[in-house]
Amino acid sequence: MAKLKPGTSSTALLVRWFISSATLTVPQAAGPVAFALVALALTGDTSGGAAMILAMTLAQVIGAIPITRAGARFPVTTFLRLLVVFRTIALASIAVLAHYSAAFGWLIAFSALAGAVNGAAFGYLRTVLNALAPASKLPRALGISATLNEVTFVLAPVAASGLGSVSPVFAVLVVAALGAIPALLVPTTASVAPEEAHHPDASVISPAILLWLICAAAGGSTVAALEIGAVALAVHFGYEPTLAILFTVPLCLASVASGVWVSVRNRMQTRRAVLIQLTVMTLGSIIVALQISMAVTVLGAVLVGAVLAPLGTYYSLALDALAPPKKRPEVFALLRTANATGVIVASAVMTAVSLSTALIVVSCLMITVVVVVGLSRKA
Repeated sequence: MAKLKPGTSSTALLVRWFISSATLTVPQAAGPVAFALVALALTGDTSGGAAMILAMTLAQVIGAIPITRAGARFPVTTFLRLLVVFRTIALASIAVLAHYSAAFGWLIAFSALAGAVNGAAFGYLRTVLNALAPASKLPRALGISATLNEVTFVLAPVAASGLGSVSPVFAVLVVAALGAIPALLVPTTASVAPEEAHHPDASVISPAILLWLICAAAGGSTVAALEIGAVALAVHFGYEPTLAILFTVPLCLASVASGVWVSVRNRMQTRRAVLIQLTVMTLGSIIVALQISMAVTVLGAVLVGAVLAPLGTYYSLALDALAPPKKRPEVFALLRTANATGVIVASAVMTAVSLSTALIVVSCLMITVVVVVGLSRKA
């Protein structure tokens, strides 16, 4: 584990890390709304916002490993700050380009630049946590982080919508400013200590690591399908499109509650518990796919949300133990990339087929994951 720089209490450093973690994801959480409003103002159509988010997400997947490896020669926190500053400049450039009504292709290009560093930034930020919390307290810290992350994804779109109603350009600038906070607050740590260099020759990708990355991708696709399909579900049950929040809010609230539970419990789960939670997520996905009734479908969304934080915490802890210390940033970047890949898969499927078919496909992915985890040897 990396060593702390002296002079600040561990509690204060952890608080700074939590704030950094919560604000790092603001551009991704607020981006869909903020970019859609920018696109609407410039082109009269919100579809350009979706193109910007797609560019950001694809760039994250492509750039995660190369950019993470490029930072291996630098101190962890120094490179993390550089990544956050780079993203902030890219986001601010989008606001400037929008203000001067530049060709929309430029906005898409700078969205890709901003997104390219997201995976690497997450990988380095998660690595910093190892220096701030002992192994015995990592589950609690990750539970708190998961809870704050859900709060960010609930509040950021609301804030972006409110600010965007005043000025879409101003909304993007605020998103950029909030996303820059980690560059100011992330605690400084030293490099990896020699005694921590276990498994020095291990590969960054092993069957055990790949197993949990696949699980993360499947879970990401499930959540994405629910969130993207929320409007269509509301219309299907005869409600106004704005009542899509009847699905997304219970999902997020259940996830927040599960994050609190992980924090209070503060221990790594057993493999059996993880298998049960994957089964619960699969059951929730199937219930949503069946679209029996509004209440039952909401219940399915709650089941999915109830296991998000415990599963995410387990994946992070499992990969922490499996990854070679010097390659932990890469592995954590891959974890974030796996989630992004799940979102891309869900988006692509929902674009190609009907909502019902897409939900069935996602449910089948979850069933496959449950079977693979159940049959695999202990990882």
